[in-house]
Amino acid sequence: MKAFGKSTGFLFLLISLMLSFPLPSSAADTVNVTDIRFWSYPEYTRVVISLTDQVAFSKNRLSNPDRLYFDLKNSRIKTEIKKNISVSNEMLKSVRAAQFDSSTVRVVLDLEKITDYKIITLEDPVRLIIDIYGQAIFSVKKRIVIDAGHGGHDPGAVGANKLYEKDVVLDIAMKLRDILAGNPNYEVFLTRDRDVFIPLEQRTAIANSKNADLFVSVHANASPRRAAKGIETYMLNWTTDEESMKVAARENAISLKKMRQMNRKEMDILDIIKSDLSRENKRDESIKLAHYIQKNLVSDLNKNYNHIVDLGVKQALFYVLFGAKMPSVLVEVSFISNLLEEKLLSKDDYRGDLAKSISEGIAKYMAKAPEGQTVAGFRKDLAP
Repeated sequence: MKAFGKSTGFLFLLISLMLSFPLPSSAADTVNVTDIRFWSYPEYTRVVISLTDQVAFSKNRLSNPDRLYFDLKNSRIKTEIKKNISVSNEMLKSVRAAQFDSSTVRVVLDLEKITDYKIITLEDPVRLIIDIYGQAIFSVKKRIVIDAGHGGHDPGAVGANKLYEKDVVLDIAMKLRDILAGNPNYEVFLTRDRDVFIPLEQRTAIANSKNADLFVSVHANASPRRAAKGIETYMLNWTTDEESMKVAARENAISLKKMRQMNRKEMDILDIIKSDLSRENKRDESIKLAHYIQKNLVSDLNKNYNHIVDLGVKQALFYVLFGAKMPSVLVEVSFISNLLEEKLLSKDDYRGDLAKSISEGIAKYMAKAPEGQTVAGFRKDLAP
């Protein structure tokens, strides 16, 4: 993997199809392009353009030679950033950026051979993300990417007895990997296998780069109400449920106020999100996966532990799930803010039981998943 530049902060997402609803910036304020970086994989490349504010932009694709360019309105490019970046893979030759005129920055992607591309805008800080896809690889084994939330300088939620979410979920994720790896039909990958910070957009990029069939993000819940307890599993979608928005806001590292503001966007944007989820065959399969995992967690744990609360399957805008090409869910395994559940999460046996239950939920989903639905995680219409 190649990367350059610095990636900080967490995300506010909108879908690329929102180009018909360009993100406005104040006419009085010029937006600065502060960094350009990429992550490169054999069949997938993610290009990230960092900005100081939201920006309206246009796009176009030209031939002879094949290239894709973006004009960022009312913007300036920082003189110190690298403006000609060699990528040199199966999809991209290079990324170029320059001040096109006094108020426009043009970013050009010199293409090699691509099958598709998508655009996402993210906030906190603002980034324009361009995902480029090459030829899909056919794979006999099912590929699963397990994501341990948080890490490094981001501890996640912290219990009253100083138990860190980042440590708990890493241990669960590694146990889950080891269990799943025992099945010869599975290839299992972790987004992180040590205490390191990984930006949310890179976690999704890892799942896409592996052509994963499933993406499961593992987290521990928290609430200012110390009595709050239980297990819940989320899929990506819009929500007006206040509690779900609170959970998503915490995991996204943004304020609840900002989450509420997202729900007040135009309904057309909501329709685009629903259309995108449905078109990529992700929504229905994500719902099935979430139910298998949730049901298995609750039923298994109730055999050995008292008072396991089933909070059900829910939906919310979790940034770590956005942009994933495959069915994906986020599991909140217990409340680290609850004294009883923090004590359970501190125990190796309980974390092992959580991993075992999640793995069995995944196995049940895999046994029921329709054949040929994905080609190593890519849509059938993108297959060569």
